[in-house]
Amino acid sequence: MEILVPSVLFLLGLVIIIKGGDFFVDAAVWIAKVTGVPNILIGATIVSLATTLPEVFVSTIATINGSPEMAIGNAVGSTICNIGLILAISVIFMSGNIDKKSFRSKGLLMLGSTLLLFFFSRDNVLSAYEGGVLLLLLVFYIVLNIYEAKVSRNTFREVATTVQAKEKLDIKVTIINISKFVVGSIFIIVGAKLLVNNGQILARLLNVPEQIISLTLIALGTSLPELVTAINAIIKKEHGISIGNIIGANILNITMILGNCSIISPNGLIIKTRDINIFGNVFKNIPQTLYIDIPVTLVLMILIVVPGAVFGKIKKANGVLLLGIYIAYIAFLALITF
Repeated sequence: MEILVPSVLFLLGLVIIIKGGDFFVDAAVWIAKVTGVPNILIGATIVSLATTLPEVFVSTIATINGSPEMAIGNAVGSTICNIGLILAISVIFMSGNIDKKSFRSKGLLMLGSTLLLFFFSRDNVLSAYEGGVLLLLLVFYIVLNIYEAKVSRNTFREVATTVQAKEKLDIKVTIINISKFVVGSIFIIVGAKLLVNNGQILARLLNVPEQIISLTLIALGTSLPELVTAINAIIKKEHGISIGNIIGANILNITMILGNCSIISPNGLIIKTRDINIFGNVFKNIPQTLYIDIPVTLVLMILIVVPGAVFGKIKKANGVLLLGIYIAYIAFLALITF
């Protein structure tokens, strides 16, 4: 009986988040068509901001509660999950051409912000000043998106007219799609919270170590909105929404979440060290985030930014490679944890 309630709530969260993702992608695609803005731009801004809210919530609360290391782990872990699992699945099942120019600017910004995070973290602390620099990158990202939206203005009237002619755009249609967007966002957030909370309870009831939960379940749970959005984008064949959402979410994870949390935390975000045991060999005081997590993040980013920026396409083989690295990373975390 003890396991029944969290199991039901976990399944309820899954249903809610799936339906929310369906509403969300429908509304995002409609916004892209009406405004004439490319899908990848919509995905990198509106969609990514909404789907990143669980990470924002978890990291901010963790910092306020005096656990800044959880803020870093959640943001970096979610970024790894976004690329190694979610983007990999998207590419494997729906590879195709992407808007190379838009992808290049955002992909390089994502990679650059992570390199900057690695540089700032070398002393095992992300100070408020360094967090401020990351927030400036966030401002630059917003300005970049505004600029790209203005560049797309030439197609606005043509596309909007086409939509009005084909879909009979009116106030009713607008209200329906805006409602879908809002309701979808709420469903995604509530569903993710149900999944994470009850997933943790189930893990404890099944005697899964707390450390494994924090390394995997929380990062995966807060990335579920991106996963559901990607799955719905695959079903609806909206490749740009999925890719743009992942890139945008990762930029927000690094710049907005870590920048904000480093300022909130009185002493900045401290990267704690730990003893790592690998096949009986114990390595003392290792900053895992600096030596393992961020480097893995950078490798994954390079594997998508280079082909996307140079060729305007990420092939299925890249997706398989990304997924393989993610699985190896999770297996390694399990190895050094037990």
